[in-house]
Amino acid sequence: MLSDVIMEKIRLLHFADLHIGVENYGRLDPATGVNQRVLDFLRRFDELIDYGLEREVDLVVFAGDAYKRRNPNPTYQRAFARRVKRLADAGVPVVLLVGNHDLPTMVQKASSVDIFRTLGVPNVIVGRVEEVHRIETRRGLVQVATIPYPVRQRLLAHDEYRGLSIEQLDRELQRIVTDNIRALAVQLDPDVPAVLAAHLTISGATYGSERSVMIGRDAVILKSALADPAWDYVALGHIHKHQSLNGDGYPPVVYAGSLERIDFGEEREPKGFCWVELARGDTTWQFVEVNARRFVTVRADLRAADDPLAALQGAVAGHELKGAVVRVILQMRADQEPLVRDQEVRSLLVDAAFVGSISREVEREARVRLGGLAPEEMTPRQLLERYLEARGTEPERKKELLARAEEIFDEPPSDST
Repeated sequence: MLSDVIMEKIRLLHFADLHIGVENYGRLDPATGVNQRVLDFLRRFDELIDYGLEREVDLVVFAGDAYKRRNPNPTYQRAFARRVKRLADAGVPVVLLVGNHDLPTMVQKASSVDIFRTLGVPNVIVGRVEEVHRIETRRGLVQVATIPYPVRQRLLAHDEYRGLSIEQLDRELQRIVTDNIRALAVQLDPDVPAVLAAHLTISGATYGSERSVMIGRDAVILKSALADPAWDYVALGHIHKHQSLNGDGYPPVVYAGSLERIDFGEEREPKGFCWVELARGDTTWQFVEVNARRFVTVRADLRAADDPLAALQGAVAGHELKGAVVRVILQMRADQEPLVRDQEVRSLLVDAAFVGSISREVEREARVRLGGLAPEEMTPRQLLERYLEARGTEPERKKELLARAEEIFDEPPSDST
């Protein structure tokens, strides 16, 4: 019976990039005094915790970026701490990796998650340096190596790196991070399951919309530095698009992605976390999608419609808008523009949680471009030539028309009185 317990796989939950504090496309919630979009992110966190506790999770690895800003307000810090405490109180160890959004602007200052380490909160491990943590869980021992976000500016504290270009510093940073990962692998007990948790940009990864929220430029670490069978799972944070980088190879090298959508660039991206069944040399995992706020784009081409508002109503009816953040993109003729007012468009979107934008792509008649000359400064031939160009006249036809016109231009004026 004891051997069965020892052989049972360890249940690990991996998530990242919570970014509490994102307020895009939200308004103040009167019941809580918190922006509705912040509540979206917290609800996804609650959803993740419920999933883990219902399935008797053994270990939670958060791969960095708890907040949107480096100096989160106390309300957001309290909301995050309450949820971490819920896991810790249930006897679940939680690893909090320091991401770039968690880092202070000065080396001497504390990160936004250091308070857990300072207070010695039971079952909470803060990954603020490169280190192997040996964590006892209900189903056995796990090794978790932490690689926090590497900061280029910290190299400048050392004389040998001063005066290097940004590209040279990036190469040095890549080398240092790679050497650190290899050094951590050497410290592992080969008989105990091992997880590498890192907040990095890895070569071959596909970006989502996080370019708009990332702070600074990244050094890119080669995937080969992580795809080492010494590890049984590589839990990545920093890139918001969920993806697996190592194909069918071992170990799995996985970005969990973010838990909630930030903008329309993530409209079709699933959001969630990874449920991992960890064992030495035999780890399996799956992506668990959460109920993230939907973003919906309504595109309507009204140019051929006699009643553009009715045509838009038909286009809106083809989308499920309830509870979604919605934007509308209209294509229309110039004469239709006064017939479709914003107020009327919004009346069709009452089921939406938030209307992000209503934009119009108006088709207007092409005007003849005269260059830098006024019409009175141009010859009849020049005016005709510009007109034919604007009309898209075929070259041969244009040549023929200009030749016929020359005959007219050359005719002497009549003597009529």
